[in-house]
Amino acid sequence: MRVISLKPLREFWEKHPDAERPLRLWYKVAINAEWQSLQDARHDFPTVDGVPVDRGETLTVFNIGGNKYRLIARIRYDYQLINVCQVLTHAEYDEGHWKES
Repeated sequence: MRVISLKPLREFWEKHPDAERPLRLWYKVAINAEWQSLQDARHDFPTVDGVPVDRGETLTVFNIGGNKYRLIARIRYDYQLINVCQVLTHAEYDEGHWKES
């Protein structure tokens, strides 16, 4: 898979240093993956979920750092492309504003 981009991960771990290691691990697994579906992603990340959002699309949500953080991505399996939308704390995720943007 191709991940677009590392920048939101880096910006997040600069604010939350304990997130760096699990985000780097997620990135390493993702760039070496060849997922064709959400079920394939679950082989590497058993707790990953597809979440419908207000725009009528489904985003993929990964639990990061023992469920302390959430990585929200748009995945195009047909193009082998992951677009990282946001990385949030669990509390920020629970507020739900990410579903609107």
